[in-house]
Amino acid sequence: MATNLEFASKIATIVNLFKLEFPDAKSDLKPWCNDPETLDLVDPDSIDMGFHFPGVSKSWRSRSILIQIRFYQDPLNESPRRAIGVEIAGFNHLGEQWRLSTVNDWSFVGKTEPSVEIRDKLKEFCRQVLQVFNQKSEDL
Repeated sequence: MATNLEFASKIATIVNLFKLEFPDAKSDLKPWCNDPETLDLVDPDSIDMGFHFPGVSKSWRSRSILIQIRFYQDPLNESPRRAIGVEIAGFNHLGEQWRLSTVNDWSFVGKTEPSVEIRDKLKEFCRQVLQVFNQKSEDL
């Protein structure tokens, strides 16, 4: 979805925001396998990125984080695409452990949950993501 410099810059800003808060994380801007079955599941109106940690963390309850930023553009209106939600999921060797969605009540669900400190930081990160993508160009 990085179709222009402004949008690519916003993606870089999101990666930097995450790494600023969690410096041990290694970013992955192509987190999906490149097989046809997986690519059929990818939402064309989203940005997907992953972050991987050097080991499983007790505070994270996971080793890899998948972030999906969802967008919507009203076909009847010429307004720019807007970020309408962020989904974050934590994975370890057993699969998905927890999930956070900003679409409903911003609650964590899953087998386990990250620590309270990590949950608070992730919610703040989601607020920043929505702010970055929904700012007007002249506000930057």
